[in-house]
Amino acid sequence: MIKVIKQNPNINVLKMMEKSGAVLEGHFKLTSGYHSAHYLQCAKLLQHPDLAHILADETKHVLGQSVDIEGIDMVISPAIGGIIFGYMLAYRIGTDMIYAERKGNKMELRRGFGIEEKSKAIIAEDVITTGGSVKEVMEICRQNRAEVIAVTSIVDRSQGVDFGVPYKFLIQLEIDNFLPSECSMCTGGVPLDIPGSRK
Repeated sequence: MIKVIKQNPNINVLKMMEKSGAVLEGHFKLTSGYHSAHYLQCAKLLQHPDLAHILADETKHVLGQSVDIEGIDMVISPAIGGIIFGYMLAYRIGTDMIYAERKGNKMELRRGFGIEEKSKAIIAEDVITTGGSVKEVMEICRQNRAEVIAVTSIVDRSQGVDFGVPYKFLIQLEIDNFLPSECSMCTGGVPLDIPGSRK
């Protein structure tokens, strides 16, 4: 079951996701290790530049209510899910964008990306469930003596993750998930799908 907890009054994100095929139904293993009957594949939503533009524009507006957008030096995203959203947000803010990639079990900067000391960053992700990838990117920023001003995502399904900085999202959803040992789909023999970039 998908339950809307909070949503942006200006755009109907869930409707946009459903229309673009971004809400998948089945038996999924999430990045967190939990199992769920629903998976949010935001790549299906973000493949449409017009929709990505709308989401980024509204995110800029929401962020601007609590942080100084003009003072942002860069947007940084975890690969792969946050790249398109982060790029579009950086374009709307008028700043640069970089991303961190997972090598083995660790997020790191590659491709010649760097972070200048004392720069101010926003971390942008498509969907936040546990916040683990975002926290790894925050640590990369800290190691480079940059300041994370805020975290943002299209969808929050974390049920209250705290990043220690303002966290702004466009929609907050509650989606049932289960420990593998308590998953009725597993005991029922429903094939397990492992989507996403970390399998």
